Amino acid sequence: MSGTKTPDITLYTAQTPNGIKISIALEELGIPYKVHKIELSKNVQKEPWFLEINPNGRIPAITDTFEDGRQIRLFESGSILQYLVDQYDKDYKISYPRGTREYYEMNNWLFFQNAGVGPMQGQANHFNRYAPERIEYGINRYVNETRRLYGVLDKHLATSKSGYLVGDHVSIADIAHWGWIAHAGWAGVDIDEFPHLKAWEERMLSRPGVERGRHVPDRHTIKEILQNKEELEKHAAEGRSWVQRGMAADAQK
Repeated sequence: MSGTKTPDITLYTAQTPNGIKISIALEELGIPYKVHKIELSKNVQKEPWFLEINPNGRIPAITDTFEDGRQIRLFESGSILQYLVDQYDKDYKISYPRGTREYYEMNNWLFFQNAGVGPMQGQANHFNRYAPERIEYGINRYVNETRRLYGVLDKHLATSKSGYLVGDHVSIADIAHWGWIAHAGWAGVDIDEFPHLKAWEERMLSRPGVERGRHVPDRHTIKEILQNKEELEKHAAEGRSWVQRGMAADAQK
C-alpha cells in the first residue's frame, strides 16, 4: 500500500458502471476496504442513514477516517477517485504528480467521463432499456451522442503510445471510463465501430485489479447478459420496474 496513512474505508456500492470505478481503483491501489452492498431495487440509497453519507441518494460513496481522526464522507465517483489518489497513491500507481502536465490531462479525461460519457450513456440506457414506451427521438439523441463521445476517445487512443488515456500508465481517467465502455451494448452502441477503444477496453480487463474490482459487490455479468436475449429482456424488465418506481417516488417529494 502506498503512503503512511492507514485506510479505514467502507465502500457503499452496487453493480453499476459508477460503482465499480471505486472498487477497481481500490484494488489497483491494493487498499483494504469493507463493502456495504446497497440494494438499489429496494431504494436503500434513499434511506435516512445513507442520505447522511450522500445527500443525493446515489452510489458510490465511501467513508474513511480522515487525518484529523474524524470520519469523512465522500460521494460522486470523480470526487472519490481524486480523494483516493490524493490520500493513498503516493507512488502514483493510478495517477500523476500534482502540477505535472499528465496530472492536468488526467483530470481532463476524468471530467470528460463524469460530465459527458456517463450522463449521455446513462440517458441512452434509460431510453433504450428503462423507459415505459419507446421514444425514438430520445433513443437517437442519446445513443448518437454516446457514439460521438466514443469517437473522441477512439481518436485519442489511436495516438496513445502507452495504450492508456494519459501518459505512460493507467490512471483514474481510464478507471472512470472502463465500466461504461464495457456496457456499450446495453446502451445500443456497437463497440466494434471503435477499434482503438475496444482494444483499450480489453487491455484494461487484462489487469488483475480491474478483474477483481469489477466483481464488487456482485459478479460483473453484462457481457454474458448481452449475449443472451432472454436474459437481456429479463434484466431490462427488472431494471425498468425499479427505475419507474423510483421516478414515481421522487415525483411525490
